[in-house]
Amino acid sequence: MAPSLQAGDWAVATRARRIARGDVVVLAHPLRPGLELIKRVVGVPGDPALPAGGGLGPDDWFVVGDNHETSTDSRSFGPVSRRAISGRVRFVYWPPGRAGRVRAPAPGASAARPGRRESRPVGWEA
Repeated sequence: MAPSLQAGDWAVATRARRIARGDVVVLAHPLRPGLELIKRVVGVPGDPALPAGGGLGPDDWFVVGDNHETSTDSRSFGPVSRRAISGRVRFVYWPPGRAGRVRAPAPGASAARPGRRESRPVGWEA
């Protein structure tokens, strides 16, 4: 999956009432207080399967980076609680050539369940 955000992008995130699979979210790093991460939600509460086995609990969210090979995410630090998620990324506004909404992929397109790899680019649309 191609990264939705790139180095140098400036984006707007808002508090999210609802979070769904495929959303790009801002969250507190569970192991490094004060550090925020931007990740894509691929597992929601109640999902039955994770890469390491088991399922997600009622307040567990599984997040991964769009660049799977270099991302520090739930595959290394485990599921995060809803409390750790501070907002949902809505759109990129800088640089102007990349400006546009950050969208969740179409159902079945690329919000892969944990453990699956996806090679189709997704994310923002100008």
